[in-house]
Amino acid sequence: MNFLAISGSLRSASSNSALLRATARLATPDTPIEVFLGLGELPLFNPDIEATNPRPVAKLRSQILAADALIIASPEYAHGITGALKNALDWMVGSEAFVNKPIALFNAAPRATHAYAALREVVTMMSARVVNESSIVLPVGGYGLDEEGIYADPDMSVSIRAALRALSHAVAELREHEQFATSS
Repeated sequence: MNFLAISGSLRSASSNSALLRATARLATPDTPIEVFLGLGELPLFNPDIEATNPRPVAKLRSQILAADALIIASPEYAHGITGALKNALDWMVGSEAFVNKPIALFNAAPRATHAYAALREVVTMMSARVVNESSIVLPVGGYGLDEEGIYADPDMSVSIRAALRALSHAVAELREHEQFATSS
């Protein structure tokens, strides 16, 4: 099993990115997490060039397709998800990358309720399976924690590990269901 984590922030000091890096460190060896780093390299979505499959888009798509599940965290800008993340999601709409893909939504700022709801709406429209038990809100920004602080915080690490277990369980259930469907 392998997971892909995507931060909606391009900031190097982003609390969402720090949360995902700490999450990758807290993962078990049998469920590695790769943090996607190419969000800023994606061209602006343009249907006129979609068929050319730009290299950064192809890379993201292949990483999403190869992942058993996604973990997405986004800061809130103007009551919504970031433009960079929305752009990445727009590139994936025309593909099967999100169809039935288990997704955990992480929120590093409890006040960022609009972005969290908007992200849930977008990925649901893309036919992803948001796993509620693995979607968590942690007050990372409120405590001013960086990656190391998140990793070391006992309450946050327990919440993150529980979310990862729930996401792994959702992947296992999906595999079992798919296996049953193909054998019937």
